Amino acid sequence: MGFTPAKDGPVVVPAQMRNAVGWDGPMVMYVEDGRVVIEPRAHLAARIKREVAEAWRGTGSAVDELIAERRAEAAREAGG
Repeated sequence: MGFTPAKDGPVVVPAQMRNAVGWDGPMVMYVEDGRVVIEPRAHLAARIKREVAEAWRGTGSAVDELIAERRAEAAREAGG
């Protein structure tokens, strides 16, 4: 299903399309690879969390690793 935006006006997304994606809360609109993407903010947040989790190569949590790095740095500075 396609639609044509009004000239120099708002884009109206047909109800059938809004219902298909569960358009019931805040939406995010962005350009990706030359396409305009509109998705529920909750879907975007879940996708980002999933991608970060898949890319994480450390051990434990990122926060624990950062704290350990800072403590080691502080110990080096105190000793030197």
